[in-house]
Amino acid sequence: MSTENNSRNLYENAIKILSDLISFRTVSGENNEKLIDYCENILKALGASSFRTFDDEKKRFNLFSTLKAKKVNGKKPIILSGHTDVVPVSKSWSTDPFKATIKEDKLYGRGSCDMKGFIACSLAYAPIFSKANLDRDIHFSFTFDEETACQGAPLLIEELKKRNIKNGICIVGEPTKMKIIDAHKGCYEYTTHFQGLAGHGSAPDKGVNAVEYAVKFVNKLLELRETLKSKAPKDSIFDPPYTTLQIGGMEGGIARNVIADKCKVDWELRPVVKEDGIFVNKEIDKFVNEKLLPDMKKIYPSSSIKKEIIGEIIGFYRNEKSDACELISNITGDNSRNVVSFGTEAGLFQEIGISTVVCGPGSIEQAHKVDEFIELSQIKKCLELLEGIKNKSILN
Repeated sequence: MSTENNSRNLYENAIKILSDLISFRTVSGENNEKLIDYCENILKALGASSFRTFDDEKKRFNLFSTLKAKKVNGKKPIILSGHTDVVPVSKSWSTDPFKATIKEDKLYGRGSCDMKGFIACSLAYAPIFSKANLDRDIHFSFTFDEETACQGAPLLIEELKKRNIKNGICIVGEPTKMKIIDAHKGCYEYTTHFQGLAGHGSAPDKGVNAVEYAVKFVNKLLELRETLKSKAPKDSIFDPPYTTLQIGGMEGGIARNVIADKCKVDWELRPVVKEDGIFVNKEIDKFVNEKLLPDMKKIYPSSSIKKEIIGEIIGFYRNEKSDACELISNITGDNSRNVVSFGTEAGLFQEIGISTVVCGPGSIEQAHKVDEFIELSQIKKCLELLEGIKNKSILN
């Protein structure tokens, strides 16, 4: 069979797998077991070994599968990493969001670019990896609930540490139009809950107004936000160059004439350095424990302020010497490196010593939007990258 026919069959298989993946309604927080079964069955048939990690309810799963090298030759193993969850859909789609639809060289469907396109390419190329005379392991890492503060990946990372899989090159296939991304800010998300004492609005001094204390809390956060601006590193590669702090929402109270006994504040940090996250949490916790909470308890001893950690996605930081970036550059010939504003699981792999790069098919401009799509040319470029990885992973 000609090389052209092989390439066409590979591409058509990637499109079929992507169509299958889109049909699984793996919205964050929902069961993804059928999709994981689908992926594992493909890899298991090729001789891959696998393990899973999962949430407390055993309804959301991470999968880590390995095609073993024929002979170890000192090269770092490759990890192809993608998340299986997608964001919710609205009723505004012009096509069925969970049925792949091809129109004008674009494939539409929820998750088509973010990021089932990369997973599909990896699975489509797996048979070629399995037949190659590999001199390094090829791992496939598929996680749950990345879109909700990376809830799944930390469970997988802990298992990798237990199994001493802490060396290698990880390619996180988020949609970057196949460009190298080697840094992004962290993303720390919190909800702080205030519990006070309800009462009649005509006697505010007899109750503890949770909303009013929440306002004081927000004001302190805004003060810290200004401090963060002055702490911007001189050589920051980010825009804006400093750690940002944002109030995402505030909810409390039941009526104008009732003292609010409950309130919650949603807020987030996007640190340029890990120390900024530590600084803000230390300062706001100090303010709560030394000022706000004692004032509340003077009136109502059962008052409380509790911080709920929604997720703490660590940043992904630039390394001038990066095996992962150099691998991609050597294959594509593109030596450029860029930063992005969105978060990924890259920092989690980087933190345990795995050289990591973010590079995948599709554009982030289409992610999370109505009528999400991936250009078919991006699928082809991703398959070409995997071909390059194979060529650099066979025995000479």
